[in-house]
Formats: sequence, structure tokens, C-alpha cells
Amino acid sequence: MTQANPDAHSEATNPANQRKALRSTLLRARKSVAAEQRRLWDAQIAEALLHWLQQRQPSSLAVYWPIQAEPDLRDWYPQITAMGIQLALPWVVGKNTPLKFLAWQQGDAMDLDEYGIPLPADKEKLIQPEMLLVPCVGFNQHAYRLGYGGGFYDRTLAGMPEAIAVGIAYAQAAAEFAAEPHDLPLQMILTESALISVPLPSV
Repeated sequence: MTQANPDAHSEATNPANQRKALRSTLLRARKSVAAEQRRLWDAQIAEALLHWLQQRQPSSLAVYWPIQAEPDLRDWYPQITAMGIQLALPWVVGKNTPLKFLAWQQGDAMDLDEYGIPLPADKEKLIQPEMLLVPCVGFNQHAYRLGYGGGFYDRTLAGMPEAIAVGIAYAQAAAEFAAEPHDLPLQMILTESALISVPLPSV
């Protein structure tokens, strides 16, 4: 009779391994969606986002450059700029450190960071955005985000308690997972089908 391997069971039930497996599953699912369908979803997300920004009128907004089939909102960034909202892109300045944000608008000179993601060439124009669009690999019903595992946004948001963080994801990214001690909930999640606002727990 074959004995079960307790080490294998322990690895499978380890929360970090469970998150890693869930992350891989969600990324495969997102990348499997046809580009035409994703463009349709992007337009629906963008329409809701523009309407929300017109109501809120933030002075500045951190956006992102999409990777790995994330919702691509770049075509709508000029419309946000036209509202008088200063855009910014995240800058990974080092491992285990918070992100910094560089003021940006389309047409600015660009560099590539160490991950190959475009960012403004001018590193002197640092700003503290009032609101942030945060791409999500996954999200749960309590507005906790599953990212790529680097913890950059968690560290960043911990130092920006006044900022409003809006998760951006396709609805298919909804998943069940437990928050870890370092995780911070987002104020809301915007998908192609809903703007999900979750009350934050009282301290």
C-alpha cells in the first residue's frame, strides 16, 4: 500500500503555494480570452471609469502600462488628461520598496524599467497621486487584490492612507482566497460589468 507523502500535502496546502497556483490559473484564463473580446471589455471598463472620474474630479491619477493581457485603457488616457487630471505611471525603484510615481502624458519620452515596462524618461517629476488604478490578477468579494507576488502595491498603499485605490480587472478574475496579514483592501474594483464598492472594516 502506497503511503501518502505528508510533505507533498503540506506543500499543496501551503497558503503561498495556493496563491501561486491560483495566480497561474487566473493568468492562463485571462490570456486565453480572444483579443477582440478583451478590447470590448476594455471599452466597457473605460466608459465606466470616465464617468466615475467626471464625478470625482481627482487632481491626479496613477494609471498603468498593461502587461500579460491586463485590461488596456491606454486609448482613453488622453481623455482623462483632457479632464485636467494629471496622470502618473508607477516606477519600481527597487525590490521590497514602495512604488514611486512619475508624472506622464502621451508623447513624453520613455525608458524601460528592469521588467521591460515603459516609464517616463524624466525621473525628476515625482508626484503623489490622489487616486490609483491598480491592475489585478484576481480579487475577492472583500476587495482584496491578488497581484503578481511582488507586494509593490501593498507596500505603496500602506504609505498612502488617503489615496483612493481602484482595482482594474475583468469579471472573470473574481476568486476566493484569504487575505494575508500584509494585504490591504482596495476601495473598489472596476470590471466590465460592475463597479464593486466594498465598505472597509472599522479599525
